[in-house]
Amino acid sequence: MSTVTAESAAASLAPDAAGDVVIRQHLIDPEICIRCNTCEEACPVGAITHDDRNYVVKPDVCEGCMACVPPCPTGAIDNWRRILKSAAYPIAEQFEWDELPPEVPLPETVDGDATAASEAEAEAAAQAEALVASAASFGSPEAVAAPASKRPGSTIKPWSAAHPYANLYGPKNPVTATVVGNFRVTEADASSVTHHIVLDFGAMPFPVLEGQSIGIVAPGVDERGKPHHPRQYSIASPRNGERPGYNNVALTVKRVTVDHRGKPVTGVCSNYVCDLKKGDTVQVTGPFGTSFLMPNHPRSNLLMICTGTGSAPMRAMTEYRRRLRAGGKFETGKLMLFFGARTEQELPYFGPLMKLPRDFIDVNLAFSRTPGKPKRYVQDLLRERAADVLALLKDENTCVYVCGLKSMEEGVVAALREVAVQGGVAWETLMGRLEREGRLHFETY
Repeated sequence: MSTVTAESAAASLAPDAAGDVVIRQHLIDPEICIRCNTCEEACPVGAITHDDRNYVVKPDVCEGCMACVPPCPTGAIDNWRRILKSAAYPIAEQFEWDELPPEVPLPETVDGDATAASEAEAEAAAQAEALVASAASFGSPEAVAAPASKRPGSTIKPWSAAHPYANLYGPKNPVTATVVGNFRVTEADASSVTHHIVLDFGAMPFPVLEGQSIGIVAPGVDERGKPHHPRQYSIASPRNGERPGYNNVALTVKRVTVDHRGKPVTGVCSNYVCDLKKGDTVQVTGPFGTSFLMPNHPRSNLLMICTGTGSAPMRAMTEYRRRLRAGGKFETGKLMLFFGARTEQELPYFGPLMKLPRDFIDVNLAFSRTPGKPKRYVQDLLRERAADVLALLKDENTCVYVCGLKSMEEGVVAALREVAVQGGVAWETLMGRLEREGRLHFETY
């Protein structure tokens, strides 16, 4: 049986229109994009790329599949323009944008054939999808081409999560926050430096939930003479504030001194934030994120896997649950944490973490650079605790959260798959269910 794909079906159905046609060009709004790389990772055809300033969509590659739209935390990705194909905005021009250009009406000279061709292409794509779905319904593995690989994780929040507010403040209308605390949370002899920053918004509304993030705008301009884009940082405090009852948030920020290749660099925003003094003011955008949120229902379990500053949302969730437990207002489910760092000295919040009651949270620490000891990563601990991890994965009240460097993602998924398979559970089926129910979340960078 021949393979049916959306691309081949669309090609066979699309009209052979002569001359120019109208296309629906996919654009990314640089004003509200937070450069989180989610769209580029989600795109199955490699249509999205970036430079050191903007993320853009290649008009000759994008198939309009919409795979990048649901994961975007700000909605910056969901912009479309009807434009002549010959006049499509090129990549080089998009890289220079600070904002989307005004929409230009189609030329009056565009004839019906061009518009008809555009509409016919859209109809062809819809028919192609219908053909693929129809072929799939026959249940033959040969009938449909294998789906493109996608980034793992849910794009929807858990059903009981609180309603998030997002994009309240952007680069054109940032909110001013005052620094009320700046504390180093890694040991003095650690080779990396991480700070805990507390920002107060005073009377300005800034509602946040555990799992959301904000943008910090560093002062000054970049090498092109343009204002710096906001840098994204996960919130490390509960919804009721780092100091309960106050309109404040906490961040976990690592001072960037080398790039991913080990070359010395000075991270513009991370160093700015780590150097802030009490009483300084900063410009903040956000909040961002509508899916990486914790469940609110009693007895819900949290399986948290993180490295380094990826601990920020885990700290927020854990602290919120701790406060509810202390107040006797919440029957908490199980909390299980897998936390990795190079050494004990480089693990943020090590001291406070060790003081949490063991009947409240099950803490598992992995250190990859401890002198005289073998390297251990969070995926190694997942395998060691396979029975307990599997029990949580099989519990319909469990939500799974993974946050940290992108390099950890593949290893964690592989370990979870092994845990499931060894327990007689089909991982792909389980993962699909977790994703559909908003119970499997990844935030890697």
